[in-house]
Amino acid sequence: MTQAHSPSDLAERAARFSVAPMMDWTDRHCRAFHRLMTRHALLYTEMVTTGALKHGDVPRHLDFSPREHPVALQLGGSEPEDMALAAKLGQDWGYDEINMNVGCPSDRVQRGTFGACLMAEPDLVAQNVAAMKDAVSIPVTVKCRIGIDDQDSEAALTDFIGRVSETGGCERFIVHARKAWLQGLSPKENRDIPPLNYDRVHRLKQQFPDLHIGINGGVKDVPTAVELLNAGLDSVMVGRAAYQD
Repeated sequence: MTQAHSPSDLAERAARFSVAPMMDWTDRHCRAFHRLMTRHALLYTEMVTTGALKHGDVPRHLDFSPREHPVALQLGGSEPEDMALAAKLGQDWGYDEINMNVGCPSDRVQRGTFGACLMAEPDLVAQNVAAMKDAVSIPVTVKCRIGIDDQDSEAALTDFIGRVSETGGCERFIVHARKAWLQGLSPKENRDIPPLNYDRVHRLKQQFPDLHIGINGGVKDVPTAVELLNAGLDSVMVGRAAYQD
């Protein structure tokens, strides 16, 4: 079991540049490799479901090397009590941040009533965030999309962020700058076909200047990341480019 450590601003400082949670990709071996390339980026686990932690092999899902710090645990779930339990386990195992998945559009995730479909339920997301924040002292963050299906207006995104931040207490959001189609597109197609809308994320930051607003989606190189940061966003999350290039 990884030694628990006292909360610090490690993840806060590292969050300016991070490597996204990617199923079947960012396992502990991948993260150890990424840590050879950078000591500073915030690394994310693959998504771990609350059911896997509640009923499964906790060490298999949560064990990692101390050399991976700073590292965030991404959770998939929608029951506040279960999310609080899983977040507490994450803190006990030494993770620097707990992240709630509100962005994955896969059919399997939707059947579990979590991921991108939760963008239609901001009050439920807020309840989950509040429960996790009550259970841990490390940061609790949300990774989401700019919208889902036909619910992809700027007003809907603003309402989602506003309610989750005000009611749930979330202070850091990482926004994938594409909407997700919950039916008709595969997870891979949802990473490529819906057009990127960086301007919407920039405007979101202008609307919520006191929140940490990060961006994800289509960032393929460091110059693009630097450009986005210089334009006023708080952080940039790189996905498959960190693995493929």
